[in-house]
Amino acid sequence: MSGSQPPPTPSTPLSSPSVRALAASGAVLAALSVALSAYAAHGAGGEVRAHLQTAALFAFGHGIALAALAPHALRGLARLALAGLLAGVLMFSGSLVATHVFGVSLGLAPFGGSLMILAWLVYAADAARR
Repeated sequence: MSGSQPPPTPSTPLSSPSVRALAASGAVLAALSVALSAYAAHGAGGEVRAHLQTAALFAFGHGIALAALAPHALRGLARLALAGLLAGVLMFSGSLVATHVFGVSLGLAPFGGSLMILAWLVYAADAARR
């Protein structure tokens, strides 16, 4: 088959520490988001519940995306975009959770959201170049 790539070997980028770290981080985010969602549903009410569920939704979606996309991020630009997704969701969801847990707004949610948007656009640009 022309155009197909050989299966990954230990020396390919698929086995690089950065790819494994991104994929593992995505899985951990997804797991934590399930716990956060359960807490929001059973231990929080009103506006706090809505904020925590939003944080859980973004952490889950982006966690799954990281776990699924990281093993296929062959180029540095794709890995950079995925690292941006991770940083963005940590800032966005983390800020919402910190507001509830610590009672102070870190103000990072807008920056995290903007970083996620930018990271998705960078990933799209890299995907279009393949």
